[in-house]
Amino acid sequence: MLYAKSTAAAKRAAFRERLASGELLRFPGAFNPLSARLIERKGFDGVYVSGAVLSADLGLPDIGLTTLTEVATRSHQIARMTELPALVDVDTGFGEPMNVARTVQELEDAGVAGIHIEDQVNPKRCGHLDGKQVVDEDTALKRIRAAVDARRDDNLLVMARTDIRAVEGVPAALYRAKALVDAGADAIFPEAMADLSEFEAVRKAVDVPILANMTEFGKSDLFTVDQLRDVGVNIVIWPVSLLRLAMGEAGRGLDELNTSGSLEAKLADMQHRADLYDLIDYEGYNHFDSSVFNFSITKG
Repeated sequence: MLYAKSTAAAKRAAFRERLASGELLRFPGAFNPLSARLIERKGFDGVYVSGAVLSADLGLPDIGLTTLTEVATRSHQIARMTELPALVDVDTGFGEPMNVARTVQELEDAGVAGIHIEDQVNPKRCGHLDGKQVVDEDTALKRIRAAVDARRDDNLLVMARTDIRAVEGVPAALYRAKALVDAGADAIFPEAMADLSEFEAVRKAVDVPILANMTEFGKSDLFTVDQLRDVGVNIVIWPVSLLRLAMGEAGRGLDELNTSGSLEAKLADMQHRADLYDLIDYEGYNHFDSSVFNFSITKG
């Protein structure tokens, strides 16, 4: 009932322990708190909070228009709803190194288990679009040092994302990944890798966990979990997938309304009321007030 029973500190510690085991962890992107709970119900290892999804939810493009307050608020809403660790995209940290430090503490207070900070310039672009620019090495390293210095819980995962592969190539990406680890990054997110051999090269270059971004319609092929595990990837995210699935079906539903004037034909594609009530634990609230849950719902 209500929110997760585990504290933020406990979720961070458990996340660190699982990462240290070397197993591959699966983090689908949650587009709201309810979808985070569904991700947990389906047996995944964590939830991812995508900057692109948060921007899209606000009707905005993913070009750095969201604010720290918006990201921290939505991250808090999602993180508190699940026992799973939440990994959050904080773009470039919302400013200079001092801003990055504040970002870390705000997200720490929001209860997330990890964040990733990228090395793009502002205004940033979606990681799988052309025309990206990255900051110089000194600026990139200062962002990570500021993040590591600012955290109060050592178990908060500070991940460094580098977009340099699309700008300067794989050798530059490997060099920057090593430098980011030396600056204190706990994990590396090499964005827009073209094939498995590139992920494998990153794995050989650094001795910290690495993340693979399996976003649809992007630069990377959609590799399976087994393929990524075989080349040493530790975390896989599907950042926008649930939003795309939901919006795709919503569009088809609206088309059906325009065509037939009814959604009778779409009932099989909908989440049943009984499943929704089960997911939000309607019955659990009955322990407090029997008048809240005084009915039954059957499928059929």
